[in-house]
This record gives sequence, structure tokens and C-alpha cells, in this order.
Amino acid sequence: MKELIIGDLVAKVPIIQGGMAVGISVSGLASAVAIAGGIGVIATAGIGHMEDDFRTNYVEVHNRVLSREIRKAKELTDGIIGINIMVALSNYSESVKVSIKEGADIIFSGAGLPLNLPGYLPEGSTKTKLVPIVSSAKAAVLISKRWIDKFNYVPDAIVVEGPKAGGHLGFKKEDLFDEKYALENLLQDVLKQIKPFEEKYNKSIPVIPAGGIYTGADICKFIKMGASGVQMATRFVGTYECDASDEFKQAYLKSKSEDIIIIESPVGMPGRAIRNQFLTDVEHGQKKPFKCPYHCIITCNVKNAPYCIAEALCNAKEGNLSHGFAFAGENASRVDKIVHVKDLIDTLIAEYEEASANDKT
Repeated sequence: MKELIIGDLVAKVPIIQGGMAVGISVSGLASAVAIAGGIGVIATAGIGHMEDDFRTNYVEVHNRVLSREIRKAKELTDGIIGINIMVALSNYSESVKVSIKEGADIIFSGAGLPLNLPGYLPEGSTKTKLVPIVSSAKAAVLISKRWIDKFNYVPDAIVVEGPKAGGHLGFKKEDLFDEKYALENLLQDVLKQIKPFEEKYNKSIPVIPAGGIYTGADICKFIKMGASGVQMATRFVGTYECDASDEFKQAYLKSKSEDIIIIESPVGMPGRAIRNQFLTDVEHGQKKPFKCPYHCIITCNVKNAPYCIAEALCNAKEGNLSHGFAFAGENASRVDKIVHVKDLIDTLIAEYEEASANDKT
């Protein structure tokens, strides 16, 4: 595998561990991936749920825990630690500021257009790299133009996430299975549209596909297509270092392909999750509107939502799946055992090398 270079950061393994929110990927998983040579990512959404006063002091607790998890990860490794911050978060600004203050190596930002992200950087700062997450070439171009015109800042890389990803998805439900939006096609579109920016500003802008990438052979295929690396999340749930509960991981191990479904999230986006009784009850109208304790997602339809997605995901992470559910990528049912992150990375490298050798023959 070739190295993944983002500015002055060099990942020996071209794999970004995708951010999985509400405590699935915090310092434990992120540091393990970084130690193994990849880019580990702490997800900010719902990160404060680990504290008792989360309900009563949402923003303050969120900032405190985020700061602690970044510091903890940095103490465990001198590898690359990224932070995933959803634009749709009501406390987006605070999350960005804390991440920069604590010296995060990269901020990955999606679930909306991070049009003003460079404005948070101290003048002249180049330490924290900024990487938008997009679902189309149109969005990649729009963000790039905005950053350059308003902040004189060229994106350090771009993650393009396809419709096979887990969690909230940046597509209309009817487009999720349209071949037009296949990750292979999206990658080619983004590569083509970003190349003029690279040439004009004499800066490499790595393009990194995400969503449905599961094996080293998949990585080999996308790098051959022009990707500089890949982002993977689902397969990292099946590791000992993943910060989720054993019960959450078992939901992946026990799932079958038919259990991976598309849901309508209260935040106004489709999402991919593992079917369970909680989601079946929602589908049958057995959940009723609630009083929102967090106001964490700007787009959440609080008045009519049948459940609090933050509470549901917090419960799932802690193993209480009777009161929540697990988000997952399309390939979640392929996770069949729990391994250490290093062993997973070694497996991916071996799969990559085998695919590469077969391709040459």
C-alpha cells in the first residue's frame, strides 16, 4: 500500500477509520488505528453522553469530554488523530474550536456543507488540516470555491461518501440504490472536478472514497481508480478496541444481510441501521413524540419525532438495544468475529497485496 499524504501528514497505511458517533469511535479506537499506521477518527456527535450531567449541561459536557478524548488519544500515540464534526450539530462551532485548540491533526466535516470551516483557524495556522465530506462533485466544487474565495484556503483533502455507508446518508432515499450514485461513479466525478483546483493552486488534494469499502481488494480497486486512500468504518466495529459495548458489537456479528435496512431518521435524513425490535416498534407507530433534552441536531423534527435519536444511539452504544438501535454500513453482516485493530490492518494489507498481484497477472 502507498502512503496517504495530507499536507505534511503522512499515514503509512492509506486507511481513515470513519468517525462513528455517540461513543462508537473515541480515543480507544482512534488511537489504535493511528498506532497501526492509519488515521484514527474521534466522532463528536453525542460524545458527552458518557457523563452523568450530559442531559442538564449538554454543550459544556460535550466540550469537556471532547477535549479529554483528544488529549487521551494524543497521549496514547503520536500518529494521526482526526475529528469528525457534523455540520448539522447545534454546537458545531464549539466542537470545531475545541478540536483546533486541542491540536487535532484533521477535522473531517460533513452532514451539511462546512462552508465556513476555515474561518475557525487561527491566522496562518496550518497544523489542523480541513477535510470536507461530500456526497457529490457539485458539493466538492461549491465548498472548494467558497473556501478559496472567502478564506484563501484550498481543501487539504476531500472525502466522498457513497450510498452504502452506515448512519445518516447524504442522499434521497430513492437515490440510494441508483447506479448513477455508485461510489465508483462519484469518485470519478470528484477527481475530475477537483483536478483544476489542484493545477491552479499547485496543491495536491487527495480524494478519499467512503461507504461500502470492506476488504483490501476494495481498497486496491479504488486506489487504482485514482483515490489516494479510503475511509472505512463498519469493519472497525468488529475490533476489541472499538469503544462500543460488547452487546453493540454482537448486533453486528448476529446480523444477516436482510437485517441491514434503511430508516427514516428524526433528523430528516435516511439512515442505514440493523433491524431490531426497537425499529420495528417505530415502524408500527408504537413510539410517540417526546420532550427533547438535547436539541443536538439542527434539522431534528423535535415536535413530531417518535423517538430521540441521540438517546436511542446512546442506549445502543451502552448495550441497551431494547431502547435503541445500531447504525451500520451495508456490509455489517459480513463482520463475523472480533479482532485487534493491528490484526485487521494486517489482514487488509494482505488482501490488498493479493489483489494487486492478481491484477498485475
